[in-house]
Amino acid sequence: MQTLSKLERIFHPIFEKHQLIVSVKRDDHIHPIISGNKWRKLKFNLLFAKNNNYKGIISFGGSFSNHIHALAFACQQQGLNSIGIIRGESDYASNYTLTMAQQWGMAINFVDRKTYRLREDTDYLENLKQKYPDHLLVPEGGSNKLALGGVGEIITELNQQCEFDTLLTPVGSGGTLAGLIQADNNQHQLLGISVLKQDGYLTEQVNHLLSEEQHFYNWQILSEFHRGGYAKFSKEDEQRIVNFNLQTGFVFEPVYSGKMLLAFLDLIEQGYFSKGQRIVLLHTGGLQGIGGMLERKRLDRDVWSVPDFK
Repeated sequence: MQTLSKLERIFHPIFEKHQLIVSVKRDDHIHPIISGNKWRKLKFNLLFAKNNNYKGIISFGGSFSNHIHALAFACQQQGLNSIGIIRGESDYASNYTLTMAQQWGMAINFVDRKTYRLREDTDYLENLKQKYPDHLLVPEGGSNKLALGGVGEIITELNQQCEFDTLLTPVGSGGTLAGLIQADNNQHQLLGISVLKQDGYLTEQVNHLLSEEQHFYNWQILSEFHRGGYAKFSKEDEQRIVNFNLQTGFVFEPVYSGKMLLAFLDLIEQGYFSKGQRIVLLHTGGLQGIGGMLERKRLDRDVWSVPDFK
């Protein structure tokens, strides 16, 4: 799994007004199916599984999970089994995301919310390991220490592609930001935009993933831009994202990259960035999630479209 995502300048009147130089790291184009940070985080998990003779990978996700979608296809391509422990009811089995996951060979195991909350519980995980001793257990979102090296390659690529001052990324489980922090090693300002109500949870997750032997200080998670919680957004939020997409030709979706975008625009208006700053927005992909939101009529079909992954 070797590739390089391109870097593109993005132009908008607000950037010109505040004299900011803005680019987008196009990890949404890194792979036609396993896009964005999912591709990055799975890379070394897949290699570890194959090098240690695991027959497959078990992981966790919601019924419309980008991670589950990517994991199913990646395992199929690598000749590995995949098992998804899914929060929700079996009625979701035929939805947009899980239909594809099952077509790619993933076995789906639905659990209720109470059971799903045990996904980080030591005893629960140990029971899973005993039940599936020949499968590698990967956390929700793919965020573990094996993920950091793949994400860190973003920094290596950026250092070859441009000079920049600040990098913004959406944060959902902490693995992407942790990988960026470790690879960057305090060279640039790293801003994580929390996409969920987290009250310090994500900061703890990031610190847990990082090496205790190194001191990383040039990063923070901004928690006030979650727009109501995970996968929540208003019609006004959606319209702002749509307008920006139409003006620039880029596609930001409203759960991850779109929340980062809205936070960025709000921060600009607040005077957060000094004139002349060179800023990179990390587009972490997740565009398949648009399909599920269209299916649930949470987005307007006349405005949004999703790539054909089938």
